[in-house]
Amino acid sequence: MQEKVKFHLVFPLKFTSLPPFDVFMIKNKARMEAVFQMTVKADKQTLGFQTEVAQLLDLMIHSLYSNKEIFMRELISNAADASDKLRFEALADDGLYEEDADLKIKVTFDKDAKTITITDNGIGMTREEVIDNIGTIANSGTKKFFDNMTGDQTKDSQLIGQFGVGFYSAFIVADKVTLKTRRAGLTAEHGVEWQSKGKGEFTIKTVEKPLRGTEVTLHLRKDQDEFLNSWRLRSCITKYSDHIDLPIMMSKEPMPDEDGKIDENAVLEDETVNKATALWTLSKGEITDEQYQEFYKQISHDFQEPLSWSHNKVEGKTEYTSLLYIPSKAPFDLWDRERTHGLKIVC
Repeated sequence: MQEKVKFHLVFPLKFTSLPPFDVFMIKNKARMEAVFQMTVKADKQTLGFQTEVAQLLDLMIHSLYSNKEIFMRELISNAADASDKLRFEALADDGLYEEDADLKIKVTFDKDAKTITITDNGIGMTREEVIDNIGTIANSGTKKFFDNMTGDQTKDSQLIGQFGVGFYSAFIVADKVTLKTRRAGLTAEHGVEWQSKGKGEFTIKTVEKPLRGTEVTLHLRKDQDEFLNSWRLRSCITKYSDHIDLPIMMSKEPMPDEDGKIDENAVLEDETVNKATALWTLSKGEITDEQYQEFYKQISHDFQEPLSWSHNKVEGKTEYTSLLYIPSKAPFDLWDRERTHGLKIVC
């Protein structure tokens, strides 16, 4: 059976590292030192958030605390999108897989360090992409987000992914977030580390990262220990991310021996937490209306039920399966000239 590939818009790769010294035709020590200082400054930077991002962070921390588990939904959704983008780019260059085409998402936690880490081996980001995608929010999405807020925390939490600001939900439960990433196709020394406490600025620097993809570590607030629990994290994954067609992995729970003791040094195998089966691949008879509606809400981040849907499988010279939803309300940016609209195609 041919693997299903989701197609997304992918932006061109941009390189941000400095050229070799000889390009500058350095002829004396003073000029060499000047270029070296440029390199050091470019390696680690402290930058301020865009004004709208700072406002959004404050909102995340103080206004959406009653539905705080949505951070798992958003970060896993971002990880799945990164894998989809890698699949698409690899159609033209399968070398981007770097001999590792087994795409997956890994969730771990550390009770002692009070951290949760979500790791993917998707497309990853360059330094410039990190600054553009996390330090700023493109177009008018943020303003539209604020304009559409209702004051109902459940409904407003659904708007987060719909308006493209899901990454910032990490600050609902974390007082510091560290992101490490490397763009597929670049070498290990092009890794990037981004870190912020969500208080107006962030630091970014170059690091070694042997594996492609992105690793997001949440340093939890003192009152968020409930998420340092395997059962709690698994319940969030099955609730919000069961439909994702990538395996979401967690370590197996340690089993006690005959005396009821648990070997804390035992090496635990990983296991898949979600079903990892795309809903549209199932026959219509296996899917209930409630499952169709829930799937729509998960992929669209719309808190309202769809107006209607159509699920069809066509066989012949060309075979395909389609699952088409019609929203009950038009998208907020329907008349925005800068935005392009269309169907999300899966094949």
